[in-house]
Amino acid sequence: MQVSETEQVSETEQVSETEIAALRRQSSSAPSAPAPAVGSEYAELSRLVREAGLLHRRTRYYTWKIVGTVGALAGGWLAFVVVGSSWWTVAVAGLLAVMFTQVGFLGHDAGHRQIFTSRRSSYIAGVLLGNLGIGLSYGWWVAKHNRHHAHPNTEGADPDISGGALIFAATETDRAPRGVVRFIREYQAYLFFPMLLFEGVNLHVASVRALARPAARHRRSEAALLAAHFAGYLALVVLVLGPGLKAAVFIMVQQGLFGLYLGCSFAPNHKGMPILTAADRTDFLRRQVLTSRNIRGGWLTDLVLGGLNYQIEHHLFPSAPRPSLRHCQPVVRAFCEQRGLTYCQTSLVVSFASVLGHLDRVGRPVATGRPATGTAN
Repeated sequence: MQVSETEQVSETEQVSETEIAALRRQSSSAPSAPAPAVGSEYAELSRLVREAGLLHRRTRYYTWKIVGTVGALAGGWLAFVVVGSSWWTVAVAGLLAVMFTQVGFLGHDAGHRQIFTSRRSSYIAGVLLGNLGIGLSYGWWVAKHNRHHAHPNTEGADPDISGGALIFAATETDRAPRGVVRFIREYQAYLFFPMLLFEGVNLHVASVRALARPAARHRRSEAALLAAHFAGYLALVVLVLGPGLKAAVFIMVQQGLFGLYLGCSFAPNHKGMPILTAADRTDFLRRQVLTSRNIRGGWLTDLVLGGLNYQIEHHLFPSAPRPSLRHCQPVVRAFCEQRGLTYCQTSLVVSFASVLGHLDRVGRPVATGRPATGTAN
């Protein structure tokens, strides 16, 4: 059977107790791929990828990537100071929004130990890039993101499809909402991009809330770095622009575009793909391929989306360095084709159309109290 780029996965397979245990271990511990069950299809694919050397660290790549990205971020702040108290700083705000997101991509790679094999080195890089660099709690985000990787698009288990203003599964509520909530859900497809403008602020607030909990790991060090970021950010903006309208506009534009760019980079990966029930027992290989979508493109797409356009390969091999994902793709795709497993890859425009269509199909019925017609594109 040939691989289709638009249809959904056509077959499922029950997991063994060993594979279920492996999946559970991934959910509670490391962000790397789970130990494959002996003799499973995933074990075979893992062997092919490992033998091709695609899981080896890419030290030279990440050295230049970190130096270049952090240097560009510093250059953006230098440009902000040089431009001074001028409305041209709004343009600089756009540049800094891009660089914040690029730094976020590096924090993502550190969280999956793509940069360093050591947990400690990965953590240090993560908090410097996340907490200090862009004002996001690395520890909070990694814990949340690992749950997503273990249970992508799974009801009650994936934090990325529950607990937010938007809904992605009709089962998230059992009664018709009222007031503002009903309006948002009924028109969530139209509000999706405008609401992403608040995603940066939402992540900042979530980080502060997470570190306010006494049980948070490394609470003091992470909180200190987070506070240093916010203090430095606000102090520099006020010193250059003054405590007036220009400063307020700069912050709104910079944080708004940061949230929009970051949200648009992550949304195409899973939104609009099949939603799995909590009782689903699909095996690890199919669970990851079924719920993920790749974005077609070249080097520019790789740069803009931080390698997240290879979402299928990334979910199958989370610790594979970003530059290796492109080389993993033909191996994974051929493997899926040989087993009749659908491999979903499309353009960025079509992916957003699928996301918005899914939001509309799910949101309107829930808002009016009628059952949804489906949960996937």
